[in-house]
Amino acid sequence: MDKTPSAAHPPHPVLLVDDEAHTLASFDIALRSHGINNTIRCQDSREVAAILAREPVEIILLDLMMPHVSGQELLQEISLRHPEIPVIVVTGVNEVETAVQCIQAGAFDYVLKPVEIERLLPGIRRALEVRNLRRENSRLANSLLTGELAHPELFAQIITRNERMNALFRYCEAIAEGQQPVLITGETGVGKERFARAIHDLSGRRGEYVVVNVAGLDDQIFADTLFGHVKGAFTGAERNRPGLVERAAGGSLFLDEIGELSEASQVKLLRFLEEREYYPLGADNAKRSDARVIAATHRDLARAQQEGRFRPDLYYRLKTHIIEIPPLRERKSDLPALLDFFLQEAAREFNKKKPACPPELLPLLAAHDFPGNVRELRALVFDAVSKHRSRMLSLESFRENIAARPAPGPHEGPKQARSRSWTAELDVLPSLREATQALIDEALQRSENNQRLAASLLGITPQALSQRLKRLH
Repeated sequence: MDKTPSAAHPPHPVLLVDDEAHTLASFDIALRSHGINNTIRCQDSREVAAILAREPVEIILLDLMMPHVSGQELLQEISLRHPEIPVIVVTGVNEVETAVQCIQAGAFDYVLKPVEIERLLPGIRRALEVRNLRRENSRLANSLLTGELAHPELFAQIITRNERMNALFRYCEAIAEGQQPVLITGETGVGKERFARAIHDLSGRRGEYVVVNVAGLDDQIFADTLFGHVKGAFTGAERNRPGLVERAAGGSLFLDEIGELSEASQVKLLRFLEEREYYPLGADNAKRSDARVIAATHRDLARAQQEGRFRPDLYYRLKTHIIEIPPLRERKSDLPALLDFFLQEAAREFNKKKPACPPELLPLLAAHDFPGNVRELRALVFDAVSKHRSRMLSLESFRENIAARPAPGPHEGPKQARSRSWTAELDVLPSLREATQALIDEALQRSENNQRLAASLLGITPQALSQRLKRLH
């Protein structure tokens, strides 16, 4: 038995079992040439059980005709004791009955010798994907059963008490160690990059976490940024320059604003995701990288691919794992914790003592829809603390900033809300008295009957609101 040195891909070794040394060597060389460089060679079938008991194995390539313990006996034993490990039978036995027996016994694939690596590789890659998905499903099931996070400290920068968010944390833990792409969606300001960073930290990958915002990159700049170039590829290319894909090898590549990619760039990214290989600009030979791609967008990619603006094949490849982060207006129970966190952060930055909050502040914030989400809340707090001079934090900065940004309607995005009037939805216009009554009732409801805060939401003084209430009632 000969074990290759530990390597990055796959995370656990591929076990090659064959009684012929030259066959093992040829398999090993062929796999290494295609980026699969973590293997164990086993020439004696009697050693397989000990190897599986000693260390985790990703997949197994198994010959059938071997002395001592046959491949069929091993297959039955592996299926019984290690059903999670995909087994690809590689044999010279060209019999339909034997192939059927192996598949029935649990073989993932059945490949005939002599083997062409192009025929074997797709099966190996599918087996690796299945192995990862099985592992992720197992972790997710355990997480759902316990309801607890294995590494809550890695989510410490995402302040929340919301159960939807905690469910997303558990999902991140389940998929973190996989190789498949992750698509993170959500409105601007919800914290997509924090989720991406948490996934990388959870993965245990030893490579770098590399970030690139692809919005505004034309096709050549995108290709050069991600894949690099060789000397002489274009005017000014005076030396070889590696791209970010190479820099992220063994780690994670976070592509922000993926919805802005041009069609030509989408094709290049799709090839990399499917083949795990790429061509630097001007290069004749492909390079390989095991960088895990994490993409994020505030766009509706499902609609974009239906409208022909985003390739369906890339969309479905990216959304192998999808994380949809809810906006702040759907988790307003997080406002107290977020407010406290940002107050402490702002106080440290401005070298001030953390100010006390007036009781009207939380109702004021709860009445706002936060089109800019957590990022907007942070900006509001920092602006208020920068102007803070007394013990109690003033409401004026919050009122001014909130009044300057009209809130969206219940089913509209911020941009759409600013371009339409809510009155356009009304079939019959109310009278001024009815409209005034409705607006006052809504303001009182949002402010939890705090007349001072309700008056602020309506843009009038508390005395004016009191007079209107007397006239109306």
